[in-house]
Amino acid sequence: MTTDQSTDAWRGVATEDEDEVDASLSTFMRKRSRRLLSSLVRPERGQLIWGSVLVIVHSVAGLASPIIVGKAIDDGIRPVLAGEASMAALYKLVIAFFAIVLIEAWTLRVFLKVIGMVGERVLLRLRTRMYDHFQTLSVSFYDRYTTGRIMSRLGNDIDAINELFLTGLIDLPWAVLQLVGICGLLIWLDAPLAAVTLSVFPLVVLLTRWFRRRSEVVYRKVREAVALVYIQFTETLGGIRAVHSYRREPRNQELFEDIDGRYRDANAEAIRVQAVYGPGTALLGEIGTFLVLIFGGSRVLQNLDDPTTGIQLGVMVSFLLYVRMFFHPIQELSQVYNIFQGAGAALEKLSGVLDERSTVPEPAPERAIVRPAWGGHIHFENVDFWYRKDTPIIRGMNLEVPAGQTVALVGPTGAGKTTTARLIARFYDPVGGRVTIDGADLRDLPSSELRKAIVMVTQENFLFSGTVADNIAFGKPTASREEIERAAHVVGAHGFIEKLPEGYDTDIRKRGGRLSAGQRQLVALARAFLADPAVIIFDEATSSIDMPSERLVQKALEMVLRDRTAFIIAHRLATVEIADRVLVIDDGQIVEDGSPIELLRQSGRWSRLHEAWEDSLA
Repeated sequence: MTTDQSTDAWRGVATEDEDEVDASLSTFMRKRSRRLLSSLVRPERGQLIWGSVLVIVHSVAGLASPIIVGKAIDDGIRPVLAGEASMAALYKLVIAFFAIVLIEAWTLRVFLKVIGMVGERVLLRLRTRMYDHFQTLSVSFYDRYTTGRIMSRLGNDIDAINELFLTGLIDLPWAVLQLVGICGLLIWLDAPLAAVTLSVFPLVVLLTRWFRRRSEVVYRKVREAVALVYIQFTETLGGIRAVHSYRREPRNQELFEDIDGRYRDANAEAIRVQAVYGPGTALLGEIGTFLVLIFGGSRVLQNLDDPTTGIQLGVMVSFLLYVRMFFHPIQELSQVYNIFQGAGAALEKLSGVLDERSTVPEPAPERAIVRPAWGGHIHFENVDFWYRKDTPIIRGMNLEVPAGQTVALVGPTGAGKTTTARLIARFYDPVGGRVTIDGADLRDLPSSELRKAIVMVTQENFLFSGTVADNIAFGKPTASREEIERAAHVVGAHGFIEKLPEGYDTDIRKRGGRLSAGQRQLVALARAFLADPAVIIFDEATSSIDMPSERLVQKALEMVLRDRTAFIIAHRLATVEIADRVLVIDDGQIVEDGSPIELLRQSGRWSRLHEAWEDSLA
């Protein structure tokens, strides 16, 4: 696939994600998201109730402040100026004001701490569940789900849920309580002035509805663009060696600038929308303040003429303070809408991944087979398999391999050799027929039992960041240092390991970059030997190493394969010479079966492959 084709594929991924969001409108998807969120927050019910109490107290305290200010003017300052009372009443109101301010600050502090810790625990649960689930999914899932999409789920989507707990769950209840409380208090203080003041509210509603609809469209564009940025980064840097080899940096830069430009444009559009809504609500707020000053002032003057009518000055001041407070929660609600929308979309995609089921599921407990040891007798019984239904790979394969036999799988590229090995390792399940080990269907073995019985060493020889010892013990984490060193001795890796700066404790860096290809292969063989499986599979074990290293690996292979059932896939036929039996596979079927010497005498496909290999050496 070319870089340009890859970019088209990445854009297709983003479109697919948008389709997922569109699907969120369905009842099923909404229920699925709520079910996931409910399972995450259920253990926090007590803390959420406590947080609700705190936010209610905090909101009530905040709503009480303007009333106390108004009371201080009407019942504290005015009587003192008129000589009708002492300062005692004013002092009491000032003390009450400071008490409310302290309550407001304390409840906010505790609420932020409670909700913050709830959010962290929920995210810990979610990340742990996602990581565990990703590990249980079968290889077929990763054939269609790119690394970039996975990173977007674990990064962008979890960040959206994090923002929900950091901001959304704080601002939403506060904003709702503030709006309801302010409306109620305005009507209670003076209904005629409240009616005039709230006359701008329909305009605020219309502006907010426009902002909500527009921001939903804009937010989708932003999310689509940021997903492409994630994917472009991940896929490009994951294949950086190929990028450097083919000098694709300039073209990749052009593609990234296009993607990044769309992300910039989407954000710019979001800023423009916000630039309309923010100042618009602020303007309506100022109009509300103007109305309070005009009509509230007339009501205050009316009270001076007739104390039984109109309102006092303190009431108008309370009105002004409430009007100034009124438009802030409206703006907060509009922002919270975006946060909830983003979190909802993230929950949809995360719940969709969590609903993915492995194509190689664990057996039911009553069917699960566990044995102290496995012999390694492998049997294919009329096995059919395909990745796509219209393209069969394995057709009606019947094969029996006694325990302890070494079998070489050879044939042209695409013949089905690797697929056969993957079926033995149960990376996939047959579409028809079954594969058994010692008479037990592989589908009836729990994963822990299966990995104890069968190990596959691929041509990637994937090594993890960490020490040499950690990588050798990967399949047996409880192994002692003596067991690790013995495994290295057996495969002939001990010599070069001892020469490393810190021996077995040397950090081999990302993907074993500190080691040569042959050394990585020997570490992989030591890992397989230490795991001590009954069946071991080597897929192109020597394909990426030079001839001297190949001879070392050949010796190591002979040690690892001793007393085990083994399957070897190799294009270098020198590797095949250690096999007891050769299976020539073509078009998903076994076309030749016998010992290497027998097949050479038959002048069939194996003979021609061997002859071509000898000619290549000449």
